[in-house]
Amino acid sequence: MLSKREEERRNQLEVVALDELVPEDHLVRKIDQAIDFDFVYDLVKDHYSSNNGRPSVDPVVLIKMVLIQYLFGIRSMRQTIKEIETNVAYRWFIGYGFSEKIPHFSTFGKNYVRRFHDTDLFEQIFYRILREAMKKGLVDPSVAFIDSTHVKANANKKKLEKKIVRVETRSYQNQLHEDREKHGKKPLPLQNKEETKEIKVSTTDPESGYYVKDEREKSFAYSFHTACDSKGFILGSLVTGGNVHDSRMLDSLVSKVTEKMGKPNVVAVDAGYKTPYIAKFLMDQEIRPVMPYNLRLTEINKSIYAKRKETIERVFADAKEKHGMRWTKLRGLKKVSMQAMLTFAAMNLKKLANWTWKGPCPA
Repeated sequence: MLSKREEERRNQLEVVALDELVPEDHLVRKIDQAIDFDFVYDLVKDHYSSNNGRPSVDPVVLIKMVLIQYLFGIRSMRQTIKEIETNVAYRWFIGYGFSEKIPHFSTFGKNYVRRFHDTDLFEQIFYRILREAMKKGLVDPSVAFIDSTHVKANANKKKLEKKIVRVETRSYQNQLHEDREKHGKKPLPLQNKEETKEIKVSTTDPESGYYVKDEREKSFAYSFHTACDSKGFILGSLVTGGNVHDSRMLDSLVSKVTEKMGKPNVVAVDAGYKTPYIAKFLMDQEIRPVMPYNLRLTEINKSIYAKRKETIERVFADAKEKHGMRWTKLRGLKKVSMQAMLTFAAMNLKKLANWTWKGPCPA
């Protein structure tokens, strides 16, 4: 029998709690069960006045709003606010009722400029989430898979200027001289000639770097140099202009991971990192280097290297496909670094929440 639903039901008054409308297995419920965001108050308290000015938007609400953006791959904060206004699960997550007005989309940007711009707040949030996962036995930093990916900058590739810059001497060249002297070898002849090169600099975002993949793909970009464990948890990330070679950042990234999460026993990298300096740096740190070609002939190295496609390569694929990391609407190294930290914090948080979900409590 054909039936027709009456539109008048749209105006029917019902008494219902917001909590009843959020699906029991929604990701925001899993996140709420996995971690208590009250730690944010301690991180930001020094950036707020205790007795002056108007009451602020709750800083936990600010962080939850921006995490919604990165968790669900929403394009901008403006669009995120529109989504929160109409999505009961998002309202539930930030603690706003049906009739409460959601903060304006510019609120986060203003707070970033006034309070968070020169802080490491987002890195602290990233590592707090990661340590929570580690406490629950989900993270294994003993093997670090390292690589980088290019993220297109918010800059027109045709708006540029050419500059002549000095070629920086790589830090390991001085160490090479010292090592040769230590082993009784003659020092290499010093290069007194100052080398220069021409580079292209964006007039829109000068801190990005000109990246050339092939004849078809040329753009200004940033490089996200990243490490993850064997389970896909991101252990750390450093952001540079897209014209900085991978090999220049490995020692800094390994040092960062070691400082925050402990020294890995193994570091697995691709051919871009296959240099004598990197091999020596890792071995001096008593870290096993796993590299392609001749260095990976042992069975254990082959086994570890094969996991790159399901670890670090999967991290980058998910970040771009599901979390909006194909490009950035932000400009400048600090803001793009914030994007990296928030993207990877969201990914770790999602994994933590899904892996520790115990289901709804029985009534």
